[in-house]
Amino acid sequence: MSKPVIITADSTVDLSAELIERFQIQIIPLTIVLGEETFLDGQGFTPLEMYARYRTDGTLPHTAAPGEQDFYDFFSAFTKKGFEVVHIDISSELSNSFNAARLAARRLPGVYPVDSRMLSTGGGLLAIEAAECRDKGMGAAEIAAHIAGLTDKVSTSFVLDTLTFMWKGGRCSGVAALGANLLKLKPALRMREGKLEVFKKYRGNIDHVYKQYISEMLEGRKIRPDHIFITESGEVEHAVIHELSELVKTLSGCREVHHTLAGCTVSSHCGPKTLGVLFIEE
Repeated sequence: MSKPVIITADSTVDLSAELIERFQIQIIPLTIVLGEETFLDGQGFTPLEMYARYRTDGTLPHTAAPGEQDFYDFFSAFTKKGFEVVHIDISSELSNSFNAARLAARRLPGVYPVDSRMLSTGGGLLAIEAAECRDKGMGAAEIAAHIAGLTDKVSTSFVLDTLTFMWKGGRCSGVAALGANLLKLKPALRMREGKLEVFKKYRGNIDHVYKQYISEMLEGRKIRPDHIFITESGEVEHAVIHELSELVKTLSGCREVHHTLAGCTVSSHCGPKTLGVLFIEE
């Protein structure tokens, strides 16, 4: 008889508290370092507070992944109680988090880390899938193999209102950021082979760009009908989110359109008014 299974993920999956509770997913947070202050990602410090701080003094946080011992302590709390663990982590191309989880798992029985090859709710979709597999009675090893085989079917992309935060975080050159901002270009990024790449540049008012981007991402795609995410980094108006949710529902045919706010780890790099539509293809 297989052991009961716990599904875990790092905080960059950007799932809401309601979804974490609903699907019984345990979260290990990354650390947000802002000057002399430290916060746990998703706890006690929001992207909106981060943007306010940046506008006041130009300070942006650094982020730190959990270390091997952090993961060992996190996983062992479950294995000591007789559980096996399937852990979903941010792409190993973007963070050391997965490697630390993998090293910790080697020291424990029945812990299966999965490199999502994604970030944000791209990983969140895989965590929900893992939870649904658990609820169907699948064992940990089977779930981990299934999730690893699903990573290339996840579509993770975002459109940015500004490149300033990417530049400040060292993800693009100042010349590229300045040029894009002066020309009012809105770059769209996607995950490809575990890395972020620019795949299109839009021009115009960001609210209109959202609609164009979503239409292009969803039209003609065979999308799994269970879950689709609109994930944003803050400062998108509620009326705009409502309108986009209706558009996503119409174009995707998905039963549940989830709106979530990205945590500080993701938002510190992409800046306010970044928005993505994330889903799994058939």
